[in-house]
Amino acid sequence: MSRILMRIYRKILLVFAILICTTSLFVMAGLLSSSNISFFKFKVNGDIGAEVFLRIIGYENPLIGHALTGANMDFPIFSTGFQLLTNVEMKDIRSLIRSELPGFMAFDSNFIIAEDGVDFTDIPVESAPPMDVLLQERNMAAKELKELNNGKVYSGSSPSEKAVFIYHTHSWESYLPLLGMEGAENENEAVDGKTNITVVGELLGQELEKRGVGASVDKTNIGLMLDEKGWLTPRSYEISRSLVQKAMAGNQKLNYFIDLHRDSVRKDSTTTVINNQPYARIVLVIGEENKNFQKNLQFANELHKILNKQYPGISKGVLPKKGVGVDGIYNQDLNPNSLVVEVGGVDNNMKELKNTVEALAEAISQIYWKAEEVNG
Repeated sequence: MSRILMRIYRKILLVFAILICTTSLFVMAGLLSSSNISFFKFKVNGDIGAEVFLRIIGYENPLIGHALTGANMDFPIFSTGFQLLTNVEMKDIRSLIRSELPGFMAFDSNFIIAEDGVDFTDIPVESAPPMDVLLQERNMAAKELKELNNGKVYSGSSPSEKAVFIYHTHSWESYLPLLGMEGAENENEAVDGKTNITVVGELLGQELEKRGVGASVDKTNIGLMLDEKGWLTPRSYEISRSLVQKAMAGNQKLNYFIDLHRDSVRKDSTTTVINNQPYARIVLVIGEENKNFQKNLQFANELHKILNKQYPGISKGVLPKKGVGVDGIYNQDLNPNSLVVEVGGVDNNMKELKNTVEALAEAISQIYWKAEEVNG
C-alpha cells in the first residue's frame, strides 16, 4: 500500500509541476492572441489523440479544419494537452488513481443518461465468486418465500405468441435476504445455483403476461454449464448467446431480449421509496461495442423515461460499457431491442423486487403495445 501511495504522491507532484509550467505558457499565448481568443477552443468528437493530430493538420489544410467544427464536444487545448502529458483528466478525479489501484478500472464507465444524484459510485459492479460457491443450491428463506407467494396468482391464459425473451447470463447472482443472510458484510456471498435472479425472471414473465405480452423465460443454470465445459465465468456470455440464438431460431416473433442481472453495490444505492412503497432500483446497461448500439440506446432511453415518469427515481439511468474487463457487446448485436437490466443489489428483499418487477413489466408492455399499434 505504501508503494501505491508513493506512486500517487509522485503523480500529484508531476501534475502540479506541469500545471504551473503550462499555465505560464498559455497566459503568454493568450496575451499574444487575444484578438482571436476562439483559437483556444474547438468543437470535435472522438479519441483525444486522433483529434489532436487531425487538429494540427487542420491548421495547414482548411478543409480538414472545417470538417472538424461540426461535432458536439468541447475541445479546450489546455485541458487536452494536460491530459496527454499526465494521463489525468481535469474533470475526472478517477483518472488520478485509476492506474494505481487494482480493479479501479471497473468504474471507468459513465452514465449516458442519469437521474439526479447518480454518479460513477452507482455503476454496477460484477463479481465472479469461485465456481464451487456459485454452484451450491439453497432453499429460499421462509420469510422471503412467504412474500413471494403473497398476492393473487395469475390464472388467465398465456398469450400464444411470445414476444419477450428473458434470460440470465449470470444466473447464479442472488440476494442476501433471499438466502437468509440479510445484512451480511461480504456481498460475494449472494450467489446460488437455485435461489437466484431466475426468480426475478419468472416474476417478470408472469407480470408481462398479465398485461397481454407473451414472454419466454429461460432458467438455464449458466454456472453449471460453465463447470461442465471447464470454462471460467467471463465466458458466460458465450453460453447465453447460444441460448438467445436458439430462441430466435425457434420463434421469429421474439423481438425483445432482456438479460436480468443484479448489482453488487449495497442497499443505500439500490433501494428507493416511491409512494410509501419500497423498490429495488434499476440500471439499464448497453454494450457500446455492438453494431446496434444506437438502437439499443433508443430502446433503453424510452424504457428509462417511462419508468421514471411513473415511478420517479426507480431507474438510475442508462450505462454504456466497453473496454478492458467488460463484454462490451452483451449479445445486443443480435437484436436492437436488447438490454442488460440490473435489478437491485445484493441487499434487496422480495418485497422490493416484486414491486420493481411490476414497474418494469408495465414499462415494457407500454413499449410493446405502442409498437403493435404502429405496426398494425
